[in-house]
Amino acid sequence: MLLNPNELIVLCLGFFTIALLYSSVGFGGGSSYLAILTLVFTSFFDIRTTALLCNLIVVSGSCWLYYQRGYLDFKKFVPFVVTSIPLAFLGASFRLQENIFFIILGAALIISALALVIQTIKLPTQEEIKHKYPPYLTYILGGAIGLLSGLVGIGGGIFLAPILNHMRWEKSIKIAALASFFILVNSISGIAGLISNGTFQIPLWEGIALLASVLIGGQLGIRISLNKLTGKGIKLTTATLVFMVGVRVLIVNGLQITM
Repeated sequence: MLLNPNELIVLCLGFFTIALLYSSVGFGGGSSYLAILTLVFTSFFDIRTTALLCNLIVVSGSCWLYYQRGYLDFKKFVPFVVTSIPLAFLGASFRLQENIFFIILGAALIISALALVIQTIKLPTQEEIKHKYPPYLTYILGGAIGLLSGLVGIGGGIFLAPILNHMRWEKSIKIAALASFFILVNSISGIAGLISNGTFQIPLWEGIALLASVLIGGQLGIRISLNKLTGKGIKLTTATLVFMVGVRVLIVNGLQITM
């Protein structure tokens, strides 16, 4: 084992909380899994693989419940994933230098956190107004976010959802469902890219414990969300967490400046 039992328990509690919070707003939590794992794992191949698998576990359950409630509109979602799948695979197959990986990750975390804050403080009356956009834009957005997701090892929903909310692309609940579906397919594609490149690796016991933790947390979180509890405070909390850890990853791990 890489961690002693006490360290593993604390890590599992953290992952449980992240899954609970993120799943309640349609995300998998990959950005925060990555950020925390950079503090405890030495191999960033372990980091990327573990984060993607945790993402997959959380959003698989979310997608199933969204489907049961009728929020998964496959006809509208397919254009996003058609371009995102191959580009997420491509991004995951790149062998990045470790400091470059952390710079990309830190910047992505900071940007997504700020976007999530802006999205959350929008007026509720504006949130549900839908605008129409040309179909090609969905292919471009899906491909660009898919590539970034594969590079940093997350599903991409945390990037996609704020953008679509700013665009007023659809009702917020459907955007959350799309985010979960987008994360699901890109996590699968990203894992396939790691396997093909020989960089799929995960510490056995830590991996089992963390996957079990996010399974439980994710199932609780999505049920809280679907029972009409507000996600505004949760979004602001997770955005703050992502921003703080993103700054640390960028400065300490990417730029290698001692704090």
